[in-house]
Amino acid sequence: MFKAPSRRLLVRASLAVLSLGVAASTQANHSWGGYHWARTSNPFTLKAGNNLTSPWEVRLDQTIGDWNQSTVLDLTKVAGGAKPRNCRPTSGRIEVCNASYGNNGWLGVASIWITGGTHITQGTAKMNDYYFNQPQYNTDSWRELVMCQEVAHTFGLDHQDENFNNANLGTCMDYTSKPDGPPSNTAPNKGDYDELLCIYDPAYNGRTLTTSTHSCTGTGHLDSSTTIGQLPPAMNNIDFSNPANWGRLVKSGNAGRTQTFEQDFGHGNKVITFVIWAEAPRGNRGE
Repeated sequence: MFKAPSRRLLVRASLAVLSLGVAASTQANHSWGGYHWARTSNPFTLKAGNNLTSPWEVRLDQTIGDWNQSTVLDLTKVAGGAKPRNCRPTSGRIEVCNASYGNNGWLGVASIWITGGTHITQGTAKMNDYYFNQPQYNTDSWRELVMCQEVAHTFGLDHQDENFNNANLGTCMDYTSKPDGPPSNTAPNKGDYDELLCIYDPAYNGRTLTTSTHSCTGTGHLDSSTTIGQLPPAMNNIDFSNPANWGRLVKSGNAGRTQTFEQDFGHGNKVITFVIWAEAPRGNRGE
């Protein structure tokens, strides 16, 4: 989730908006809990449903072009299968939506449904026009940053850096209040493409890939089947836009601005919600 500043079976991600500062440190890796799409070969094709208005569709096209520079992923835009307001998932693909979701503190939310403990089966990415219609965020760079990051969460990437005071790393997987930089944080960098190799490419299993901002050791493997199938109905019926449904707090840091929640359905099916608050969390959420 990408939170708007002021003072997620599935995973929800956010990116906080705070000030820049000293030079950034290297993140060991930014695989999100080992979550990945099960597939029998690479590159694997992942369909992205277009439920967007024209200003956002341009950003999705750019994001698809950027992430398709990876050798393991073929991201393809298709007609949307959801209503933007609720942005319900479609098994075996991701849905990308925009709407005015309200004054709730977040700019974007990415969600992935997990089964078997680690396998992504479907995902959504939502952009909140309540904020993007305001002058501060109604810019190409803000839209590019949030779209790039939220879509990336749906194939298992976390953030390269979560220190709000660090200088830009030149990747959309980095927190910033100044997406233009320098360097610009509106597109992936080599560390992001390396992480996809570490997650998905068996040729890099056990090998370490390192850049000036990132390092990862490969764990990639191919699967005997793909994660296109049915999930327990309860996992689709719950309204995960409501924080009350996020489940128990399992991790909190940065004075409550970064939090992880878990809603466990058993048998390896769960909802993990990762939130980055740019304002103090509202209500009692276990901080």
